[in-house]
Amino acid sequence: MLQINLPDTHGPASRPAARPAPRRLLLGAAASVAALVSLSATPPAAYAQELPPTGDRLTVTVRDAGGGADGTYELHCRPSGGSHPDPAGACAAVDRSTRWGEDAFAPVPRDAVCTLQYGGPATARVTGTWAGRPVDATFDRGDGCGIARWDRLVPLLPEVRSAERP
Repeated sequence: MLQINLPDTHGPASRPAARPAPRRLLLGAAASVAALVSLSATPPAAYAQELPPTGDRLTVTVRDAGGGADGTYELHCRPSGGSHPDPAGACAAVDRSTRWGEDAFAPVPRDAVCTLQYGGPATARVTGTWAGRPVDATFDRGDGCGIARWDRLVPLLPEVRSAERP
């Protein structure tokens, strides 16, 4: 049961004004849940359309990826939307890479040992805000670390097949 203490503002005038006696309101389990739900309820869909998008917003610019994937896309998460070809999948990909205390868009560390393989000429830049923090990250597929970093964020970044070095 949920117990809520409310001040008695309508009690007899003979009570001292300094501290009103509390009234106790006991709610059954169903009423408790209903009260909590009403406190945390989100606005109806009609209101949500009038509000500006909240949550995370990213701009993704892709070059030399081929297959019609090049371009600049807007991505909004929570709720998913924007001009990105797969906003829900892109938001989920970044969510999977987001860990407490780590930057999902962090570059490959300078001392990383990477395989010498070429993933093609594709590049991408991601800017905006994620998890309340500014994002300005670049991606390429110049070696094994870059390929793995890119692939971890598919479909935020388009799926690209590795290419032979020219």
